[in-house]
Amino acid sequence: MPVPHRPVGAAPCASLMHRGRCPARNSCRLILIVALIATALIGFLNNTLPPLPKSFVSVITPSSTFAVTNSSHGDSIVFSLDSRNSALIVNSKVPFWALPPDEALLYAKREIEHAPLLVDDPDLYAPVFWNLSVFKRSYELMEKILKVYIYPDGSRPIFHTPELQGIYASEGWFMKLMEESRQFAVKDPKKAHLFYLPYSSRRLRDAVYTPGSHNIKPLAIFLRDYVNNISSKYPFWNRTRGSDHFLVACHDWGPYSTTSHTELRKNTIKALCNADTSEGIFIRGKDVSLPETTIKEPKRPLKYIGGKRLSQRPILAFYAGLMHGRVRPTLEKLWGNDTEGDIRIFRRLPRRVSRNMSYVEHMKSSRFCICPMGYEVNSPRIVEAIYYECVPVIIADNFVLPFEEVLNWSTFSVVIAEKDIADLKKILLEIPLKRYLKMQECVKRVQKHFLWHAKPEKYDLFHVILHSIWFSRLKQIQMPL
Repeated sequence: MPVPHRPVGAAPCASLMHRGRCPARNSCRLILIVALIATALIGFLNNTLPPLPKSFVSVITPSSTFAVTNSSHGDSIVFSLDSRNSALIVNSKVPFWALPPDEALLYAKREIEHAPLLVDDPDLYAPVFWNLSVFKRSYELMEKILKVYIYPDGSRPIFHTPELQGIYASEGWFMKLMEESRQFAVKDPKKAHLFYLPYSSRRLRDAVYTPGSHNIKPLAIFLRDYVNNISSKYPFWNRTRGSDHFLVACHDWGPYSTTSHTELRKNTIKALCNADTSEGIFIRGKDVSLPETTIKEPKRPLKYIGGKRLSQRPILAFYAGLMHGRVRPTLEKLWGNDTEGDIRIFRRLPRRVSRNMSYVEHMKSSRFCICPMGYEVNSPRIVEAIYYECVPVIIADNFVLPFEEVLNWSTFSVVIAEKDIADLKKILLEIPLKRYLKMQECVKRVQKHFLWHAKPEKYDLFHVILHSIWFSRLKQIQMPL
């Protein structure tokens, strides 16, 4: 735990007497001598460790340690007095940028557990977070500490070839930005805290699957062989059995491509669009629910972003799309012909309708946008609704919502159980106007966390996905007793 901050110039002995730990002047003199020795040692260490920030304050701690604390960030280098030989030795705690990867993760976890209380932040909207203090501190530490090694192995186009367009674009955009990152990507794997398997589940399907065969086993065998290759070529997989490795896959078959390798399926952090807990592949609390984003123009990923105020949203709820899966046919049967016209459900938006109002305009003119699962639990309409500032109505049992570990989805969405589809209209109409206005404001404010940028911006989708992977890895770390 970081050493408490003490103002520059405060006498160590006086500080300790104030806390009742320096009853005798001789003890204080001894402590001062130890401090002087430690200061000299720091001068020596400055020639061997990376340069430390200038604004440092020395503090004597109750546990016979001498600490140097960065007064602006509270990041400490700590020295301990060895009781066996009375010699000053360097503890395992050094500045976080010089810590070995495992110790850096321990440091980060300890810091997050004692995150300073944060009620509000100019860059983050507190109501959409479960715990703003924890997210803020964790994100800060990720920016300072995290390094990712990207395996160079794997032939194109399955590996290292991001696809930036379509409904599976999330995996491609992440791959592109991760491989371009100068902040997080590292060439030396010994410095890495996480290891990235840079494959595209969409391109794997295109390259390996035989159309019409209904056999996706070859995809799992291909990925199994790839993992076996890197685990025999490099030592990193075998150190943790893959628990510090991660993959990002948005195709519906992404989870199933991991099933032929036990450690890949059970240990690796899987960022998946198809985040379904009912199939025994996605592990809640370890794996990451990846938002499915539809990108129509890669050069303009933010096209059409934005919405309308409530007075310009005459439609209560809207959905248009294919009617496959178990939920959509029920939705169409019950609400496809709403006599009052409050709920508009279409298989495909008819030309006579789209001539007057496009799909995007329908979403921007609706108070609620219905996001039912298809064959799988995930739907790109969830993020589309957020883009167009329409409160998403999510109907998909067993679906883990993206970033659920940090975002409180109840503040900006409505989740309806599949058994309650018949009550859809009643549920939406019972939401008070005041609450709806708060929800729509939350949709607008959470939107920044779901946007792709050609050059990543703070708290955007690239960073929040990476944070969820980082946060998952930290949860695996066992604190020493």
